[in-house]
Amino acid sequence: MHPYATEEFTAAETDVLRRYFTNLEGPVFALVNLPEVVKGALFARYSRSSKSLRRLFLDEFVEDLVLEGDESIDATIGLERADDLYQKVFFEYGDDSVAQLGGVHLACEQASNVLTKILEWGRIMSYLEQSTRYLGYDKRLSNGFYRYYRDHNLLESKYGAKYIGEMDRMFDSYAELLPKIVEFTTKKFPKTAEDTDFAYRQAIRAKALDAVRGLLPASALSNVGIYGSGQAFESLLLRMRAHPLPEARYYADMMLTELRKVIPSFLKRVDLEDRGVAWTNYLAESKSATGQILRELWDDAAAEPGESVNLVSFDPDGEQRIVEAIAFANSTLSDAEVKRRVAALSPAERAKILTTYVGERGNRRHRPGRAFERTDYRFELVTDYGAFRDLQRHRLLTIEWQPLTTELGYDTPALIEEAGYAAEYAASLDRSRDLYETLVEEYPEQAQYAVALAFRIRYVMQMNAREAMHLIELRSGPQGHPSYRRVAHEMHRLINEVAGHTSIAEAMTYVDFSDTDLERLEAERASERARNAR
Repeated sequence: MHPYATEEFTAAETDVLRRYFTNLEGPVFALVNLPEVVKGALFARYSRSSKSLRRLFLDEFVEDLVLEGDESIDATIGLERADDLYQKVFFEYGDDSVAQLGGVHLACEQASNVLTKILEWGRIMSYLEQSTRYLGYDKRLSNGFYRYYRDHNLLESKYGAKYIGEMDRMFDSYAELLPKIVEFTTKKFPKTAEDTDFAYRQAIRAKALDAVRGLLPASALSNVGIYGSGQAFESLLLRMRAHPLPEARYYADMMLTELRKVIPSFLKRVDLEDRGVAWTNYLAESKSATGQILRELWDDAAAEPGESVNLVSFDPDGEQRIVEAIAFANSTLSDAEVKRRVAALSPAERAKILTTYVGERGNRRHRPGRAFERTDYRFELVTDYGAFRDLQRHRLLTIEWQPLTTELGYDTPALIEEAGYAAEYAASLDRSRDLYETLVEEYPEQAQYAVALAFRIRYVMQMNAREAMHLIELRSGPQGHPSYRRVAHEMHRLINEVAGHTSIAEAMTYVDFSDTDLERLEAERASERARNAR
């Protein structure tokens, strides 16, 4: 079992915490007895804080709450729920829609970066993950360990000592390089009179953290806040219990224990033999069988290293399809008649309809309606794992990724090379590759823990034009990480030049192609102005 770090609380702190958290020791716990706005604000702050959620609650939120009415509540012993009606409708009659009516805020702490992607796979949940852009990994936890996952099976194997030793060295390299890059960045981008000390320091540190994050292995621990319905949590738990990664299965058990303290009726099926267990077995067996048949049919092929963004599938008549969807929703004609009439229009007339439908967009959140969902793009990407982590958050689209390996090479940030530390950076990544290659044959799932975030991964993203507009405009923003800004720019070019969807590309008026030095500086300035205004 991974040695999860535990926190110490005073008697007074414990008295407060027991009213709002379903346990005070473990890394997984639910939030209860709090207003929704407080839970939402807690999770928002969580993503940029190095503190655990319980400590953050004590330090920054508890003073704003009225506690007297909660003195008799003890969430740590489980909440008594009047669930007879839920049980009758949901369990006996199988009405899954009822399970969409009860939601839970669940904190998932000290999860590896491999596990966080498993946690965040579902479309119909909300997630906030701790950011490598704001939080350094150079400090150790309260138990004296660096923040990486220690798989029990690995540690008990003949590779245990090597795993710990190489992981510690990778974190040592990160800790040694971070202050050097902060110093170099400070000299390269001197503070101006326009900026406060705080905003400037935040932007400098974010720039340095962006540069060195590639040294972190995928075993690096993160905190994730999840909000979802009972139905969504049931689906997540079934997938996790079927997953070949031991950490995922162990974590699923902890999650189920805490969720049952809050929404027990919605999770009754998870471990019933003829319900959840059968479902989990189906998922596990079908995945294993699929992998086996592909190994039998195909020989392994050498991976081609290098970053790439390719548009592998699109509808050449996609813009016409969108005009058809616009016309259908704004008329009383049949679909067949709409198609006939749109086909008879000139390209200029169709473009005018599409442009009119888009209208005058005041900002990037002003997006056209669902007619833009009528055409799709399928992109194949090879990027560093850090960029993948950011792009994977776009869950409304379809995203599938391959196992994390070292076969596709890695990226070295320009700032690292300019500062003269490329050799130190490469040495740490070589250590990552060596450890991965040592582990992968006997521990193919856990070997991913050894792979540093600078290494590349291949994945596909399939999205409609409306989601493409959202993703490309958001991820091209000047405050974004350079690795995924490049992806957004290339996606826009491919839609315009390869798909030939010029009207759709032109509708994306908030794609940002500007150059920037300190990506987070303007955002920090805006935050400073907001703080001053408050």
